[in-house]
Amino acid sequence: MKYITFDETRPFDLVLLGRVAVDFNPVDYFQPLEECTTFKKYVGGSPANIAVGVARHGLKAGFFARVSDDQLGDFVTHFFEKEGIDTSRIRRCEHGEKIGLTFTEILSRDESSILMYRNCIADLQLCPADIDEEYIKNTKAILISGTSLAASPSREAALKAVMLAKRNNTRIIFDIDYRPYNWASEDEISIYYSMVAREADIIMGSREEFDLTEKLIEEGRDDWQTASYWHRRNAKIVIIKHGKKGSTAYTSDGKSYTVKPFPVDALKSFGGGDGYGAGFLYGLYNGWDMYDCLEFGCAEASMMVAAHSCSTDLPNPQQVHDFIKMSKEKYGETVCCDRNE
Repeated sequence: MKYITFDETRPFDLVLLGRVAVDFNPVDYFQPLEECTTFKKYVGGSPANIAVGVARHGLKAGFFARVSDDQLGDFVTHFFEKEGIDTSRIRRCEHGEKIGLTFTEILSRDESSILMYRNCIADLQLCPADIDEEYIKNTKAILISGTSLAASPSREAALKAVMLAKRNNTRIIFDIDYRPYNWASEDEISIYYSMVAREADIIMGSREEFDLTEKLIEEGRDDWQTASYWHRRNAKIVIIKHGKKGSTAYTSDGKSYTVKPFPVDALKSFGGGDGYGAGFLYGLYNGWDMYDCLEFGCAEASMMVAAHSCSTDLPNPQQVHDFIKMSKEKYGETVCCDRNE
């Protein structure tokens, strides 16, 4: 069953809204961050990584964002341009706000942490005037990253984009993407997350992220109750992630599809979710069976936790297919999902 249809006459496949940042990942990893001395610089930020991922799969992506008016702003926009991502709606900040910096700590293959610098931050300066209806009319879907809702004026820009998408029958994808930075309270998180979630066609998040979204609605729900609630609003697909235990897509016809991570020699414990999102959406745009979409996303997630970066190392479709083939030859046909369940 095809749960989502897209207007194939529109030139853009996906326009994303939210955080563009710069990641510094240690080269001398497997030790505390304070002992690391050498780092590699990458484009970062969850929606930015997803944009790169779908672009490498051949989809046409655009972006609503604010970045710093300096060399790091140049770095991220030039990287996007090289990847074929449209940057016409990426604006420079006008009052000295700086792009977010993320220093990562890779203590072991199972333990990583992230140190973010987000004071006077550029991405939260995105304002309603930056969001134009014509751009939204020309894309099949928009993806709203939850981080964009953390403060004004970015939250109003995101809500305007959602309203214009609804008016123009543009599909809405909500990647909850919770980060504790910049939020004032959990009540505030629930208010703004739920406002976007109730309008979204696809919602993706962890169990913790859905709990935060539903805090002021009803606490203590299980996954089925959560999915059913959002299906009664607007969602066609609700994806709930449980880390190493796997993830499940709940569809509006009452079905569920569960996948498990592909076995991999991980380098870090972050970056997988962005690969998952890019891979899943690629399958969805191509009209694949739900298990095939999830399997492709799951494979890309495993590839990304084994890679040093969250953007530069994103694969192309053939690399993902090769990884799936290799994994099934090594671990068995149902290594990721049991199609007989």
